[in-house]
Amino acid sequence: MINKVMLEVSNVNKKFGGLLALSSVSLSIESGTIAGLIGPNGAGKTTFFNVMTGLYPADTGSFSLAGKSYNPRVVEEVVFSGIARTFQNIRLFKEMTVLENVMVGRHCRTKAGFWGATLRTQKTQLEEKLIFDRSLELLDYVGIVQHASKTSKNLSYGDQRRLEIARAMATDPLVLALDEPAAGMNATEKVELQKLLEKINSDGTTILMIEHDVKLVMGICHSITVLDHGEVIAHGTPDLIRTNPAVIEAYLGPGVA
Repeated sequence: MINKVMLEVSNVNKKFGGLLALSSVSLSIESGTIAGLIGPNGAGKTTFFNVMTGLYPADTGSFSLAGKSYNPRVVEEVVFSGIARTFQNIRLFKEMTVLENVMVGRHCRTKAGFWGATLRTQKTQLEEKLIFDRSLELLDYVGIVQHASKTSKNLSYGDQRRLEIARAMATDPLVLALDEPAAGMNATEKVELQKLLEKINSDGTTILMIEHDVKLVMGICHSITVLDHGEVIAHGTPDLIRTNPAVIEAYLGPGVA
């Protein structure tokens, strides 16, 4: 069975002043897979993520999700389309509880309007209960439900990463976009992260991740795209990428294969 393309990004260009940060970057990810985006520092990986998710406007390019075009000009519209992301630097609501952080993510899928929320209608109350229950489910799913009532800033670093993922999952994404999810983690936390991402993927969510940990990328990704100086220099399976001369020269170095 041939997988359908979930995310298709074509010919993206982005300049900052006179600097060409992205040059004709294209990316195609099959549904139900884990895709990696790697490259040296300054290659344009996070810039590409920011364009794809609406933080930066693209100068040119086309964007398609599950066969439908989307316009990443507004972050909210990207989320509604079905892409949720995390950031390299953790961005939680630090004074909120762990549960409240996930509930905030879930609110983008609610239907209660101003008057429903003001008048506390029965429909609104039911929806709030569903948000509460689903948020607890997600915390259990990522393994931190026991910390639901804690203030999020008091979580361990690894559990904060898990909370970010739970909050992103609360939006019911078709694609989960992770920017350096293993950054700052120790070896044990990385193993647990890999298990979690594999579970999320096996349950039907397509994943795109930027990651500097080559071992993690090679061990979890079905396909890898390599950027260097804002251009795609290689795309393929981990086996092809680890032996690609251009990738070895630009990023991996000898001895990776």
